[in-house]
This record gives sequence, structure tokens and C-alpha cells, in this order.
Amino acid sequence: MNKFIKDQISKLKPSATLAINEESNRLKKSGKKVYKFGFGQSPFPIPKSVVSALKVNADKHTYLPMQGLEELRSAIASYLKKNNNNDFEKEDIVIGPGTKELMLLTQIIFQGEVLLPAPSWVSYQPQAFIAKNKVHWIQTTSNSNWFPTAEQLEDKIKSIKNKNLLLFINSPNNPSGTVCKNLQEIAKIAKKYKLIILSDEIYSQLTFDDQYKSISNFYPEGTIVSTGLSKWCGAGGWRLGFFAIPNQLRELKNSLKILCSESFTSVSAPIQYAAVEAYKGDHSAYLTAVKKILSFTGNYVYENLKSNTINVTKSEGGFYLFPEFSKAKFLSSSEMCKDILNKTGVALLPGSDFGLDSKKMIARLSYTDFDGANFLKYTLGSKKLDNADLKKYAPNIVDGVLKLKEWSNSL
Repeated sequence: MNKFIKDQISKLKPSATLAINEESNRLKKSGKKVYKFGFGQSPFPIPKSVVSALKVNADKHTYLPMQGLEELRSAIASYLKKNNNNDFEKEDIVIGPGTKELMLLTQIIFQGEVLLPAPSWVSYQPQAFIAKNKVHWIQTTSNSNWFPTAEQLEDKIKSIKNKNLLLFINSPNNPSGTVCKNLQEIAKIAKKYKLIILSDEIYSQLTFDDQYKSISNFYPEGTIVSTGLSKWCGAGGWRLGFFAIPNQLRELKNSLKILCSESFTSVSAPIQYAAVEAYKGDHSAYLTAVKKILSFTGNYVYENLKSNTINVTKSEGGFYLFPEFSKAKFLSSSEMCKDILNKTGVALLPGSDFGLDSKKMIARLSYTDFDGANFLKYTLGSKKLDNADLKKYAPNIVDGVLKLKEWSNSL
């Protein structure tokens, strides 16, 4: 063990999603055919007006306020009012270099323990570990759409001595692709026990039925809304996200601002100015086409995978499915994913990376391995998609799903 590295940090591993992306790229460079179903990244180009705004503002070079550009925070508050029916003011918004950094800093600030539904995004638990916050997992199943029931939540809270709790809710969900249907019931329990909820809404604008609901509507005083540009806007590499923090949690917000000032200082000025256009502009045609592609692709994968050997819940938003391979008999889901990659070239992430028991033969599948620019260009002028379109614009999806089904049938 290196004497210069803290024991706590030496136990960490690289983020599973980033690790599978690097491994997939390494295998591709070596000449192996790889179907990149392991990494959750939007395949679509950033809207042209937003890119143009970045070009226009490329000369912006001064430090911006640590809480973020005032014009951008105002635009975000209006955006949340329109899309979420929230009543946040610009003073409630904190801009960060992606929501991941803001989540880590919040976990460092938070004095209490963390409630995580299993499955949950891969970085919530490691961030809690870094911040030395105890994690309590709430195991869920496909029967409850991969979200905890109100009864499960209350039972877990009652079993914990420390009632100062931070609950993460991510809907639409990564890794399952499902939408939480019992937000009001969860909010009622959260309010009863005065929990803080961190509502990770990074996929909210990619809800397929256009009926997105935020838990902040049912528990506004205790909910932090978290989202950004990476998924709906295709701008993951720009690294811009935000928290909307209610006035009742202003002390937490003030502490977060301090940690922001002592870490990243402020987000890139040109990116913040460009983000004003992202949140002010009309991107409805772009989003309609993006959701049409993702919904059709997700449904294709779902329909072609579901069988007596593969159990899977239909995706309702974002770009994930969470199949369970009922005939697979491996020591762990990680070993299963290694076997799938070696035999088929299909890269998946094991369910254990998301908090599930490693004995459950479940994996996350991201259906984004296609040229989003060409598919989007075609779809903007097309009224209806069919399987022939998918074969033309997303051949890796079609071929990879076939490889995966053949592997499952061979067990």
C-alpha cells in the first residue's frame, strides 16, 4: 500500500461506466468487433443553435460568479417553471462542471447517512464512500419498476438509528430505463421523516410519453433537483450541470457554494454563455426526433430480447434496458458480462455495479451504439420509423442484440 495514499482512497476503483468505455475502445483498436452497449452516452449532436452560441462566446475569458452566470441561472429557473412546474428563483440555482461534481460536494457536506435504491447509478455509492457517509441499500425488483415502494422506504428508515437521511431518486432511471410511478407516496414518507431528496433528473427531457413528473412537485421544501446538458442536449463533454435547491435548504446551498469556490472555482465561461441558449431556445423539434429514435430503438431491443430466457422491462425514458438472463449460471454478474464480451463482443455492465446482489444475472444495456447525427438528420424529415431504418442507421444495435440473444439461447 502506498504510504502517500489514504486507505479510504486506495480502496476505490475507476468509475465502472468510464472503465467499460475505455476497455471497449481498447478492444476495438486491437481489431475486435465490439458492440458498445456498456457506456451511457448520448449519440446525438448538440443542437446547432447551442454550438453557434459557444462559437460566438468563445472569447469570454473572465471568471464568472462561483454560483454561476446570472443570466444562465435565470434561464434555468424559467426552464424549470415551464418543464417541471417548479418555483425556483435564480438565487436557488448552482452551476457546476456536470452534476457529478455537485453530487460529490453535497455528499461531503451532508452530515448523515444515505439511502440508495438498488439499482442506482454507479457513482452514488463511491461518492458516499469518499465522503464517509454510511449507505443503506433498498433492494427493488422489476415488479415495482425498479423503484422502492413507500412501505419499503419507511421500513428501511425505521431500521436506521440516524434519521438524518439523504435519499437519491433517479427517474427515468439509470440503469433500468424505467420511470417512477409512486413519487407522491415516496414524497409523503420523505416529508414525514424530514428526509432530503436528491432528485437526479438528468434524463427527464427524454421521457418517452412526455408526461414527466418530478418528486419536487410533491415535496418541494426538501428536494434538490439535479440535471444538466449531458443527456437531452448531447453535451456530456461540455461538463455543465446544475442543482436547484429550495430556500428551506439554503444553508446547504451556501455550504455548497463555498466548496465550489475551493474546488472548481466556476464553470468555463464560454460554456455557461452557450448554455443560456440551451435553456432559453426552442429545441422541441430536436427533442421530438431524439425521443422518437430512442423510443423506437429501445422498443426494438426490448421486443427482440424478451423471451423465456431473458426477462426485461420496457424502457420508458433515457437509453437503457436492464435484462436478466435466467439461464445464466456464473459466479457473478461480472463474470457473466466478461463471458458475453469475450464470446460475442457485446459490452454490458453487470448489475452488481449498480448495487444488486452479484449472484443476480442482470446487466445494464445502453442502446446508443449508432451514428446519432445521421439518424437524427433522417428522422427530422421522417414521419415514422421502421426496422429497415434501424438496420440502416443503427446496424450495431440490430447485430449486437442478435449476438446477445444467440448467446442466451446457447446456455
